[in-house]
Amino acid sequence: MSTAIDLNCDMGESYGAWHMGNDEAVLQFVSSANIACGFHGGDPSTMRKTVAAAMAHKVSVGAHPSLPDLVGFGRRAMQITPQEAYDMVVYQVGALAAVAATQGTRLHHVKAHGALYNMAAKDEALSQAICRAVRDVDASLVLYGLAGSKLVEAARELGLRAAHEVFADRSYQDDGSLTPRSQPGAMIEDVDTAVAQVLKMVREGVVRSVSGRDVPVQADTLCIHGDQPNARVFAQALRDALKTAGIDVRAVPQA
Repeated sequence: MSTAIDLNCDMGESYGAWHMGNDEAVLQFVSSANIACGFHGGDPSTMRKTVAAAMAHKVSVGAHPSLPDLVGFGRRAMQITPQEAYDMVVYQVGALAAVAATQGTRLHHVKAHGALYNMAAKDEALSQAICRAVRDVDASLVLYGLAGSKLVEAARELGLRAAHEVFADRSYQDDGSLTPRSQPGAMIEDVDTAVAQVLKMVREGVVRSVSGRDVPVQADTLCIHGDQPNARVFAQALRDALKTAGIDVRAVPQA
């Protein structure tokens, strides 16, 4: 049984006149923020404001790089080479690192977004390219990846600190992958169901798949999606449940 877990949330995904999420309300309950870098959401001003808000709440700041897909919110798979993946991750992480520096802070971690995250979980060459990009920008950064995936394996092979990530609001397949959003039941919308799934993962090291099988998982960091309408309710309920269970919520230590 784990005695501590990081609670992270994707945020800073508004851009221009388009508003996404309720970042300020969620920040009071999480320990890490994954901030969009402009490719699937976010813009320079939003990046600056979100970094500042995270700092005000003493929340660790991380980059959330994506495929270049604003229209599809970064959730549509694209055919890219490992070199292209490397370049786009360096570009986005570097941009947020510069924003963080102007606010007097440094990045803590990197977590790929959407389709890029899911593609890298199964693609060894892509996962290695992403991890090389993170290492080359700042080798002290923690790499967040799907628990048990090729992405966390690649991070460790390259000497990066890797954090196995689990999800409160997503269902799982028998192989430990997330149920595709295109399939029924992919999203867990009931708070009590989400809390029960999280406690099972943290206490027992397993998650119940959609077929009813208990699949082993390592839970270092727990994701809440900031773009879901009830993100604040989920965040508060999970934080309260973890506290009641005697599980500390804190950012994953850097290497």
